[in-house]
Amino acid sequence: MTIHLVNRAISDEELEGRFAPVFKKIAAGAVERERNRTLPLEEIKLLKETGFGALRVPVELGGLGASLRQTFDLLIALAAADSNLPQALRAHFNLVEDLRLNMNEAVRSRWLRAIADGALIGVAVTELGVGAVDRYRTAVTSGGADLRLNGTKYYTTGTLYADHLIVAADQNGKRVSVLVDTKQPGVSVQDDWDGFGQRLTASGTAEFRNVEIPEDRILGPGYGTEGRVFGTAHVQLILLATLAGIARRAAADTADWIRQRTRTFTHATADLPRNDPLVQQVIGRLSAAAFGARATVLAAVDELARTLDGRHQDPQQLDSSELAAAQAQVVAIKLVLDATTELFEVGGASLSSEKLAIDRHWRNARTIASHNPAIFKLRSIGAHELNDEALPYAWSAGVRRAERDGN
Repeated sequence: MTIHLVNRAISDEELEGRFAPVFKKIAAGAVERERNRTLPLEEIKLLKETGFGALRVPVELGGLGASLRQTFDLLIALAAADSNLPQALRAHFNLVEDLRLNMNEAVRSRWLRAIADGALIGVAVTELGVGAVDRYRTAVTSGGADLRLNGTKYYTTGTLYADHLIVAADQNGKRVSVLVDTKQPGVSVQDDWDGFGQRLTASGTAEFRNVEIPEDRILGPGYGTEGRVFGTAHVQLILLATLAGIARRAAADTADWIRQRTRTFTHATADLPRNDPLVQQVIGRLSAAAFGARATVLAAVDELARTLDGRHQDPQQLDSSELAAAQAQVVAIKLVLDATTELFEVGGASLSSEKLAIDRHWRNARTIASHNPAIFKLRSIGAHELNDEALPYAWSAGVRRAERDGN
């Protein structure tokens, strides 16, 4: 029998009091970290110490007992401080929900208590080449009396900050999720992510060489297993919360810069940029985009909350939350990309200065928006609405069979 854990209420004011100073401290060093590619190790440590990773862990297991909406609102605020951090914690929060709903009682209690004590979880899913389109090449195999994990993963977001990794692997033709300690012999993690945005998410390469796997570390079906799941909407919404936070910070940074600026153009409509109606219009659009992105994300989060509130096996409700996440993705991406592009209109070439690092907002938003490309989501929404076509849920990337076979 599955036991559903119900959080005791924690007030918004309590959460604000606990985390607002933390986010302020994180934001203070964000530009310098961006300039120097300094991994936010101290900032991750601060989040662990203040219980951020245990937001959704029930109070009776040592957590804070926050609601889903409260958690996502805080993820938006964290993204405004440093957009790398919520993305780096995406797999962590998804596992917490899995533990709350899908695991047996002993596994649930053990790992939720570990998370309440500060443990963080990273992820290792994506592979090159065939990837997960056919079968994972990363595999759990028998080695005498032991199980062993071997393989290589890419885009392993958050791995350098994690105590454990969820690794998607093949075991005798089945997709499984394997929980691996990052300090185990045979586990190697590299910071070799070369994207132009989200540079500090630790989305590098992870290698597993003959890693010993106890039986109780195989936690169930792996990513890409067919069927409806709540997790795809959940992880997508964390990306969208990150976008909403980027919009909030971009609006604030641009307004702060304009307030202090005296330099303008001969053909401007005011002596000071802050009094120029055209500049005010841009700032108004940035502010509205930040508001709209947050509202869109939280509306989809509310739909997902209904799924997680004891209805995570209801096909119709799962479709509702998956569809809401897809619709929110399309809306939020346009709002945030348009805003982080238009902000450059208020100051000319001065805003391209690397000292300001204002360009990080567009770079980070564009990189986040490239996850699970929106063109495919748009098509799936349309096909679902017109023809009741099944939503795709877990999307896997790799070389498809027709291409591999030369057909």
